[in-house]
Amino acid sequence: NNLAELYRVQGKYGEAEALHARALAIREKELGERHPDTAGSLNNLALLYESQGKYEEAEALYVRALEIREQELGERHPDTAQSLNNLASLYRVQGKYAEAEALYVRALEIQEKELGGRHPDAATSLNNLAALYYVQGKYGEAEPLYTRALEIREQELGERHPDTAQSLNNLAELYHVQRKYTEAEALYKRALEIYEQELGERHPDTATSLNNLAVLYRAQGKHAEAEPLFQRALLLREQALGDSHPDTALSLAWIAIVSMDQQRYQEAEPLLARALAIYQQTYGSVHPDTQILQKYYTDLLHLMGQGEASSL
Repeated sequence: NNLAELYRVQGKYGEAEALHARALAIREKELGERHPDTAGSLNNLALLYESQGKYEEAEALYVRALEIREQELGERHPDTAQSLNNLASLYRVQGKYAEAEALYVRALEIQEKELGGRHPDAATSLNNLAALYYVQGKYGEAEPLYTRALEIREQELGERHPDTAQSLNNLAELYHVQRKYTEAEALYKRALEIYEQELGERHPDTATSLNNLAVLYRAQGKHAEAEPLFQRALLLREQALGDSHPDTALSLAWIAIVSMDQQRYQEAEPLLARALAIYQQTYGSVHPDTQILQKYYTDLLHLMGQGEASSL
């Protein structure tokens, strides 16, 4: 399971799936199909499928894991709350917001009652529920939940903890979309500093934080500030995750978009083509993220006078 999770983070989904499936088969045989550890393996395999955009396969496993935990551990157990959170997050990315909200609220209620309102797991549920409101444009509902999650993490985990940095990033993103650029920049910079000092300058989370700050600068037309951050994030991701990881592709795409902003189309084309090829190989052509990149690539070729995009 641990090796499989490492492969998942690295984007080596084929290798990860084989190991997760093997772990699941062992637990089903040795511990039984209703054992909580079997539910853990189901959850891990579901997370892998979700990472690949295989939502139907993921949902079936998440539902089965939830059922096991409810029956074997109880409906009020923290692990049951974790399963509720996982299934809710899957519904969120599919746009099933009503279903997701009901599960997030139930998970939060369990954690607050069983673990306490100041527990870090409760902060995670607050963060998840806030993210759900955020994607629906309910910024007024999202902000107090993000703020509360940040406060809990600062007090219970410490101001330098990576989870605190995650909360800072989330709140910064909320400010970003509301064009509160000064507030967003301060939080993004604080999160980046934490990641660099606590996880290291070469950690993937540091690269994500660099990318977030760069996106903020790009939104303000500050291309000179954005571009070196995008470049640094790309270098980190290539070194830490590999040339074919989706996060590497995302960095390539952002550098290409910044180049397009400045009408440097010849520079943008090979970067966007490479990013699109990675997404197609990893997620398939019908995945929403692949289709977004395909549209960018088609638009770029039109700008260059080359007509329709070719199939990569």
